[in-house]
Order: sequence, then C-alpha cells, then structure tokens
Amino acid sequence: MDMHTVVVGTSGTTAEDVVAVARHGARIELSTAAVDALAASRLIVDALAAKPEPVYGVSTGFGALASRHISPELRAQLQRNIVRSHAAGMGPRVEREVVRALMFLRLKTVASGHTGVRPEVAQTTADVLNAGITPVVHEYGSLGCSGDLAPLSHCALTLMGEGDAEGPDGTVRPAGELLAAHGIAPVELREKEGLALLNGTDGMLGMLVMALADLRNLYTSADITAALSLEALLGTDKVLAPELHAIRPHPGQGVSADNMLRVLAGSGLTGHHQDDAPRVQDAYSVRCAPQVNGAGRDTLDYAAVVAGRELASSVDNPVVLPDGRVESNGNFHGAPVAYVLDFLAIVAADLGSICERRTDRLLDKNRSHGLPPFLAHDAGVDSGLMIAQYTQAALVSEMKRLAVPASADSIPSSAMQEDHVSMGWSAARKLRTAVDNLARIVAVELYAATRAVEIRAAQGLTPAPASQAAVAALRAAGAQGPGPDRFLAPDLAAADTFVREGRLVAAVEPVTGPLA
Repeated sequence: MDMHTVVVGTSGTTAEDVVAVARHGARIELSTAAVDALAASRLIVDALAAKPEPVYGVSTGFGALASRHISPELRAQLQRNIVRSHAAGMGPRVEREVVRALMFLRLKTVASGHTGVRPEVAQTTADVLNAGITPVVHEYGSLGCSGDLAPLSHCALTLMGEGDAEGPDGTVRPAGELLAAHGIAPVELREKEGLALLNGTDGMLGMLVMALADLRNLYTSADITAALSLEALLGTDKVLAPELHAIRPHPGQGVSADNMLRVLAGSGLTGHHQDDAPRVQDAYSVRCAPQVNGAGRDTLDYAAVVAGRELASSVDNPVVLPDGRVESNGNFHGAPVAYVLDFLAIVAADLGSICERRTDRLLDKNRSHGLPPFLAHDAGVDSGLMIAQYTQAALVSEMKRLAVPASADSIPSSAMQEDHVSMGWSAARKLRTAVDNLARIVAVELYAATRAVEIRAAQGLTPAPASQAAVAALRAAGAQGPGPDRFLAPDLAAADTFVREGRLVAAVEPVTGPLA
C-alpha cells in the first residue's frame, strides 16, 4: 500500500489517518470488505423500503416529522430535501482541514455497513476528497445532537452537485461545476441515504483528533520552555528527581519532570539558591511545572481514549444491524466528545496561565534574581519585552473565557423532539481557538526564556547543551536575541511558527534524546 493512501474498512479508522487525510491530502480507497458490507446493508434497506410498514429514516419524515409515512414516489425527493433544508449554516467558513476531516469520518461510518448507504455514494465521497474538492461549511448550524447536522448537510449537498465548494486551486465555485471538471457524477440519493450522510459526530470528532495532535506538541514544547525558565531564574532541578514523582504516580507528571530534567542536563545555571538571593524554594510556577503540565497530559490521554472509541464507532440513526434489523438509537449524541473537548480547553487555559506567570517572573527585576528589568538592553531607554508579556496576558485572559464549557449548556430544538443537545461542535470550535492561543503563549515564554538564558551566558554562567540548541535554532528561525528595542511582532511571529511546527522539540531532541 502506498504510504500516502488511506484504506477505509469496516472497523473504523485511526487518528493518524484522520490527520493524514485532513491536513496532508492522503488519498482514500475503499476496501473490498467495506464495499461488500455497503452492498449487504443496502439490500436490507431496499427490502424494508418495499414493505408497507413505516420505518424511520427509510419511509418516514425526520425528527419531529417522523410520524408521517412517505409514499415510495416521494422518497427520493425526501432525501434530497433533508439535505437541502439542513444545509442551513451561517457565518464564516470553517477551515479546509476541518471539512476534510468531517467528510472522511462520515465516510468511515458509512463504510462500516451499518448505515444502508449504497457503495456508489461512499465512492463518490472518496472521489470528492481525492479531487481536493472542499464543500463550503459555515461556523454556525450544529447543536452537536443528531450529529453535526448543518455542517454534514453542506458536505452532502456537494455530493449532490449543489451548493458551493472550494476547488483544489482555492477558488470557490458551484459544486456541480467542480464535480464535472473532475469527472465525478453527482449522487442521486435514495431511501435512508440523505439521513445517513447527516447523522454523526464527525465534525467535533475531527477537530478533537487534530487538537490532540497539536496539544501533544505544545505540551512537550511547554516542558522545554518551563525548563528554560527554571534555568534562567537560577532555579533548582532537584524538584525534578524521579524518586519525588514516583511517590505521586500520576503518569503525565513523571513524563513532564523527566522531559525537563533531560533539557537541564549539564546546566551551569541551576542550583544557585544560596548565591546573592537566598531562597529555600522556587515559586509554584517553576516548582510545580511537572504537576500542572502532567495533569494536562493525563487529560489528553483520557481524551485520546474517548476519541479512539468514537473513531471505532458507527454513528447513525437508524442503524442496520448484522441480523437484518434496522433500529433507532441515540448514538449520534455528542456528549462523550463534547465533554473531553471542554476538558481540553480547561487544561490548555491552565497551561497558558502557568507559562505567563513564568514569563512575568523573568521580566520582573525584583523576582528574576539578577536579570535586567523586562530583559531590556538599557532599561528606561528600552522597554524590552514589557508589551510582549501584555500580549501573552491578553491571550491568557481569552483562554480563561474559552475554558467556560459549552457542554454544560443545552438548548432544545425540533419542536422539543431534540430536547437535550451536546453543543459539541461549539466546544470544538472554541478549542481550536484555544489551541492557537496556547501556541502563541508558549512562544512568548520561549522568546523570553531564551533571551534570559543568553543574558545569563553573558554573565558567565553556562546554559545546558539542550538550552543552547534551542536558542540557536530559534535565532536561526528569525527570532533575534538580546539587544536594543526593535519591531517585536515579527520576532514573536517567528517564535510562534517555530513552536507550532514542532521545531522547538526537534531542536532539543538531538541533545536530550526523544522527549515524550
């Protein structure tokens, strides 16, 4: 199998495959088993459609309109209509990677053989993704119950050749034109198929998977910046000893402490507590970094468990069971995913908060143990990093607002048929903003800590080899070192890109070995 091809089978997918399709344009193939399962479940739906008894989603209306039995000659129109009417999103477009994850995860469920969709509908979905066609999906429209209805409807509309989509060149055009240009025939939906394309947690799940990938990098980066700050503040690395963390065996705590200890190996800056500024213990933001970072890591691990379960799930209503029954259910409810999306927003906010406290300490001459005010070249003439910390503080403040859970809210819809909803899509959207902000916050601490480490080196103290590697790589990336005031925004942007792309971790690992 080509390394750039993802094969969709009947048993779900992996987080790695979601990222490969969403972000890196991996091609998609349907397995033979998936095609066979699709055909088999379709035979069951066709048989039920031929019976006089109403079956939800096959021969009835939807939601609060489920009591109406739909005659055979109107069923194709019913499926088209549910897509058109549910494609009611508003607001800005969501990101291309989110839409690709959304479509791929819907294809994952369709390919399970539990939805009753024909193989050609699944193949068309794969063809659209492989052609680089991205439906226009809007920010608002999902309550996270009965799935991400409006976002998925806009995707289904593209499969029908209707609505707007973005081509591989980035130009938005009518979907029908884009399909024709790539030799893709629009689908003609039949019984159950419109509903099956709309009923899933795919948007919130895709955003969860990508957030986890980003947060893994940011947590390792935050361990590195915490170590750099500890070093610059002449702190002690004794608090990182493995025997101390073994007696409080939270897994993430031990991992973060080990990461920090390896970054600090060989430092000539640590352990100066009894020099000119005696102190018994470092401040919490320095001493407790492994506990805070580690608790966040453990939360990521739990969120990954939930994501893994959802990636292995077939989320639809009704579903086709192996014994031939078609049964209604509530598996589309987004609560499991919504909760962990909110958990992640909370730990991201707290990680940002502790990063900002260390930055502020580095800039305060009364607490920095011999560093110049605001790490300025000539304090008073120069302001140094004073306003960089303001920017970081503003980001932290927004992170706290974004940590307010969406999943604690519910607003009834569909004439009280859908009277409790998850708000999982909203939780995912705010988490994406939180992850973006966290990268910026970590970047500001990195920028301050590397400048402080360089100032210590100029004072005659030797930084750890890993710290020196981080400083050199950041400077090579365009974020300059100590000196007179200059236009600071480009330096901070360079640091942000450096952190976001995983280059900080890559810079120190040749010295430390692989960090967790």
